[in-house]
Amino acid sequence: MGNWVVNHWLAVLFLVAWLGLNVFLFVHTFLKYEKDDKYYYTREILGVTLAVARASAFCLNFNSMLILIPVCRNLLSFLRGSCSFCSRTLRKSLDHNLTFHKLVAYMICIFTAIHIIAHLFNFERYSRSQHVTTISLASVLSSLHHDKEGGFWLNPIQSPDMTVLYVTFTTIAGLSGVIITIALILMVTSSMEFIRRNYFELFWYTHHLFIIYIICLWIHGMGGIVRGQTEKSMNESHPHKCAQSFEKWDDHDPDCKEPQFEGHPPESWKWTLAPVVLYIFERFLRFYRSQQKVVITKVVMHPSKVLELQMKKRGFSMEVGQYIFVNCPSISFLEWHPFTLTSAPEEDFFSIHIRAAGDWTENLIRTFEQQNSLIPRIEVDGPFGTASEDVFQYEVAVLVGAGIGVTPFASILKSIWFKLQHSDHKLKTQKAGHAALNFDKATDILTGLKQKTSFGRPMWDNEFSTIATTHPKSVVGVFLCGPLTLAKSLRKCCHRYSSLDPRKVQFYFNQENF
Repeated sequence: MGNWVVNHWLAVLFLVAWLGLNVFLFVHTFLKYEKDDKYYYTREILGVTLAVARASAFCLNFNSMLILIPVCRNLLSFLRGSCSFCSRTLRKSLDHNLTFHKLVAYMICIFTAIHIIAHLFNFERYSRSQHVTTISLASVLSSLHHDKEGGFWLNPIQSPDMTVLYVTFTTIAGLSGVIITIALILMVTSSMEFIRRNYFELFWYTHHLFIIYIICLWIHGMGGIVRGQTEKSMNESHPHKCAQSFEKWDDHDPDCKEPQFEGHPPESWKWTLAPVVLYIFERFLRFYRSQQKVVITKVVMHPSKVLELQMKKRGFSMEVGQYIFVNCPSISFLEWHPFTLTSAPEEDFFSIHIRAAGDWTENLIRTFEQQNSLIPRIEVDGPFGTASEDVFQYEVAVLVGAGIGVTPFASILKSIWFKLQHSDHKLKTQKAGHAALNFDKATDILTGLKQKTSFGRPMWDNEFSTIATTHPKSVVGVFLCGPLTLAKSLRKCCHRYSSLDPRKVQFYFNQENF
């Protein structure tokens, strides 16, 4: 664990700062609504759940501000490119963008649950204060200015006949809150690993409900359900002076008039406007690039239903290990799927290998199999950066690919071959391993190289022990494109065989995330 913290200190620091800000915002907002005299009368009806609801709302705004930034892929690629001379730790922190995106989503779910539960208690107390038969401060406050036209009411449940369900589905705050919750549930459930891997189209479409989520978040506060005493009313009838004499409010006492209340103006848009503008610019840029013409120069159907597409596009420039998004309008106008580039930057084309792994990929392969002279139109967005870009920053590189996961390393191995052919003295890498898909070809179908490795699951402890012994003072980059179970094994080996002495062998684990 200590080695992991050292190798990922920036990510840990960022995570701690994010968690700390969440705690600070919650506590600060909670204390504000629990102590502020402006909400004295509101607390008289709602109690502590007023502060809980508002504190969770602030944290929801904060995390909703962050949720879009990790998926701005052009921004991350720009930061990675502009940070080419930054430390390895700083660049590696960008590889955790999807992990952070998921963490923020989980935090939104947690605070949404807290917010909903708090408001359930609030509405129950609003309703109860309308049904009490005895005269109390809460009942008097609930009866003030039943007509909303005056704008000075406190209790959104205007009469004993009005139900909580009615208020929920007939007010801006209530209805938008229901829509937000449904959209969030659909997005989270469709993001589960099983659905994302096996029903990607379902994940893709439901995840775009974030547009409805953001819009409803912006209008959620317009209803002004949670209200506080107006500044003018505070000056005329301060609660510390007038709360105990509530029975005389109707006597038009000049010293203690009936309190007047107002709702909060919407605040969520202030938190999320900048990230939304950034994301709109991101989507506009991606749309512009996707409309540039793509010329398919070669189509190859490999064994095991693996389709290879070699393409050219004006102005396309790539680095090793990068990936692109591909759309085929004849299959779906909206679906874009990520594929790792298998060509090297030194080649005059870029290529991808597509395996049948779902409805969309099966339809795409079938479309190319059935085409005669007319090749289907393909749109390409990218390329985007990944952890594999840093492979040449290591003296020793270990490339691990499972199944179609070998594709990120095809580009790397080809590039190494080209660099060796041209005697590139900038190449730091001294050693790299690679995998082939089959044995019935003289060369690897992905890399075109003659050298192949044997199939089977390696004994990782033996492999890492050998590398550590052979390179006792090297920095070793371990790169994986494969399942989580394999990632756990490799991560443990990286920790186990990294020396406590920073001057000796150090293993850095890198995993592809799309």
